[in-house]
Amino acid sequence: MSLYLSITVFLFGLVFGSFFNVVGLRLPIGEPFANERSKCPACHKQLSWFELIPLISYAALRGKCRHCSIAISWKYPVMEAITGLLFLFSFLVAKDVLHFILSVLLVSLLTIVLVSDLAYMIIPDQVLLVFSILFLCVHVIQSGEIPVDALFGGAAGIMIIAFIIFISKGGIGAGDMKLFGAVGIVLGAKKVILAFMLSCMIGGIIGSVLLLLKVVKPATPIPFVPFIIVGVLITYFFGDASITWYNKWFS
Repeated sequence: MSLYLSITVFLFGLVFGSFFNVVGLRLPIGEPFANERSKCPACHKQLSWFELIPLISYAALRGKCRHCSIAISWKYPVMEAITGLLFLFSFLVAKDVLHFILSVLLVSLLTIVLVSDLAYMIIPDQVLLVFSILFLCVHVIQSGEIPVDALFGGAAGIMIIAFIIFISKGGIGAGDMKLFGAVGIVLGAKKVILAFMLSCMIGGIIGSVLLLLKVVKPATPIPFVPFIIVGVLITYFFGDASITWYNKWFS
């Protein structure tokens, strides 16, 4: 039974990953995404249903548009696969239904903002607001009261980045600040600090490697959101174990 449920959750993740790609690409530029079928970005032909099957369509079409043969970005199947795997992992480690719902909501938010940030270096405020409300609703249902730690977590996430913006005079974007505010609601005050530290560490390491390999130039802006996402996911799924390990060896 759990195998069938796991497969079902993974397939749902693929479908939602495809939808999140659309939301992340269309919402920042004001294009409708709820009731308009996807088009080829090159020839603008509407795609048929069999061209929209996650992963399978990309493989069957050999990564090219059926109408104009322009290459389809590899980002589409990659985001679908990542979302499917994260949905599956959320299901496998979930303590209960509400924990699973919260995990899926967090993965959904991070997927959408990753797509929009990579495409436009924009994090849509509408997405952050909607998911922040959903996070708070899940917390209220879980505890039956106002989630004080969640509110402190959101405030801490905003204040950390606001302080960085102030001392660096705009070295990091306001969108990143709002994103940390949203994920802080999920992580709580203590873990949002851990997520920030991990994000900076991962970003610093990868950024240094890219500079050494001359993949990017010193003046080239590097999106911070991918590093935030990795830091947040590590903290969310493994934060308790990481804090326990740290306290054991360094306290």
